[in-house]
Amino acid sequence: MSVIVVTDSSSRLHSDELKQWNIRQVPLHVLVDGSDLRDGVDDAPYDVHERPRATTSGAAPAALTETYAQALADSGGDGVVAVHISAALSSTFSTAVAAAREFGSSVRVVNSRTAAMGVGFVARAAAEAAMSGSDLEAVEAAARSAIPRTHAFIVVHRLENLRRSGRIGAAASWLGTALSLKPLLTLDVDGRLVLDQRIRTITKAHAAMVERVAEIVGERSARIAIHHVDNHDGADQMGAALTTRLPQIDSLTVADMGPVLSIHLGAGAIGVVVQTAD
Repeated sequence: MSVIVVTDSSSRLHSDELKQWNIRQVPLHVLVDGSDLRDGVDDAPYDVHERPRATTSGAAPAALTETYAQALADSGGDGVVAVHISAALSSTFSTAVAAAREFGSSVRVVNSRTAAMGVGFVARAAAEAAMSGSDLEAVEAAARSAIPRTHAFIVVHRLENLRRSGRIGAAASWLGTALSLKPLLTLDVDGRLVLDQRIRTITKAHAAMVERVAEIVGERSARIAIHHVDNHDGADQMGAALTTRLPQIDSLTVADMGPVLSIHLGAGAIGVVVQTAD
């Protein structure tokens, strides 16, 4: 048997990738029109990010416990490493820590300090170690070593969704006067959503995001994921710009942001997640 990796649906990993890397996934939740929808399991309205009363919640305690128990059994006792969305953005991490106590040291919970494919990249790093035969300590170490190599940037078209959801964190002080801005946001080392640059237009904000990613990657190889909220053209343009700017990258994928993150970011948002080579 081997160590098994668990993550949550914020990771934006496709079902084929989950199968390829033997990663188990626990759904986050979307609450809309009186319904509790499981992200990645139940169909959410295509315009859920436009609905002012739509909210989100973290992974359910029972789902985490059940998934950990099954993964631990399937590992033959080798253990489980659970990689979850930033604790600064969701209750999922704290709920996961509580759920893992039932299993003692056999289930290790890692705060990815990131979101979207950033979570997926960290989970994949752990899964690669697990599939190579590494033990529980080494798989957990692989996940934790991937965190500082993983960076995320976001440009939103409007601030109302962030204001409504309360996820703006340390950037809240400028929300009241920044309605004309198209800010470049980032997740800091603690996984909090903060202001990276104050920018006046979407075009300049996207250009600044390309430059910030290029600064981080340098001459190294890297994996990049582009996410969007109902903005396929913008995501494709960002992909073309990054491919031109960084021809040495290992891979570049484009995927929607998913309903949970879309509710907080709003229509038009573009996000870039990059993980540099070890």
